[in-house]
Amino acid sequence: MHTITITLEPEVLCFYTKIADRIHLPVEQVLSDALFKLAGKLSLDALDTPIPSSTCEYFS
Repeated sequence: MHTITITLEPEVLCFYTKIADRIHLPVEQVLSDALFKLAGKLSLDALDTPIPSSTCEYFS
């Protein structure tokens, strides 16, 4: 695993800390899970978006 440092607004940290406290997980785990879920959603959205033929010469 790699370690990445991110900077959060105080309000964002407070939000995720409250969630972490309620589900008895470290805030780092909650943030990691949220980012992983977002990455999956963005990947699925990207797969559903057609590539215009004019921008992709390899598939024309």
